[in-house]
Amino acid sequence: MDLKQLEYFVRVAELGSFTRASIALNIAQPALSRQVRMLEVELRQNLLDRNGRGVKLTESGKLLLEHGRGILHQVEVAREEMGSARGALAGRVSVGLPPSLSRLITVPLARAFMQHLPQARLTLTEGFSVQMYEGLRVGNLDMAVLYNPVRSPDLEMSTLHEEQLVLIAARDHPLRQDTPLPATLSLREVAALPLILPSRPNVFRILIDAEMARFGLKPQVTLEVDGLNAILNLVREGLGHAVLPAYTLSSFSNATPFVLHGIHSPRIMSELNLVWSSRRPSTETHKRALALIREVVQQAVAGHAAGEDREAPPPVLATAPPTPPTPSEPAGQRPSRRR
Repeated sequence: MDLKQLEYFVRVAELGSFTRASIALNIAQPALSRQVRMLEVELRQNLLDRNGRGVKLTESGKLLLEHGRGILHQVEVAREEMGSARGALAGRVSVGLPPSLSRLITVPLARAFMQHLPQARLTLTEGFSVQMYEGLRVGNLDMAVLYNPVRSPDLEMSTLHEEQLVLIAARDHPLRQDTPLPATLSLREVAALPLILPSRPNVFRILIDAEMARFGLKPQVTLEVDGLNAILNLVREGLGHAVLPAYTLSSFSNATPFVLHGIHSPRIMSELNLVWSSRRPSTETHKRALALIREVVQQAVAGHAAGEDREAPPPVLATAPPTPPTPSEPAGQRPSRRR
């Protein structure tokens, strides 16, 4: 199988058009079409259904696209390793980020790469956990930052940060002006509030549902919204409350319309992890990239939690006495996390 033909096929499949792919690859369209057709003849499979509006993958084409991306990625890895043997830390590093962290760390991460890995090419992809797992599996992503990842022999992971989820409410909630929320609420009190939550299989939704189910509770979901900024915009308008890490408010340049309330009995703890495939070789560039991501994420999250974020002023945290231990959580012990 010719790697150039495979590269051409992958680009046509991704762009859905020979015309767009020929422009992206800087190759004449007839030559591109001929190379892809030669690949089909060699494999004795029709990979693309051609029509006047572009192309559509056949079932065989979908299978080859999945493998082809991984093959091309491994070729790049091999080239990187050859470059590393000459002392050069170069090549492509593809990183997946969750939406709740993307705005907070994109700029410092890009700056860190430009400073410490100037010859490497950084590719950042924002997406939810399901997309990240798939990207790691097929080789589109070298590494990803994930919340509460499922343990797997195919994945290596390192804990970056543990965060307590908080209740995020509008400062001037039109429905609760006469009965302001206390500084901290029990999980039972949170379950009684109108909540705006993402739909399953979002990791925060799964975590919230699981913790409430342990105590025979069920969240009162007013709206299901699969978009972080959309959730916070709806909270700001007083249409409900969100349960998220405090640093998700970094998505807003002005966080003063929001107020944070602690949750206890029990606390809801989320774990942020750096994840990469255990099935693919790791180059020196990748190793340096893992260390950079670990440092940038930990500094950004810790700095924002401490109110040191320079791009977005910290929201006001409701004043409260120390959080009491839960009945099943003796004082001095860490809360358990549900996987």
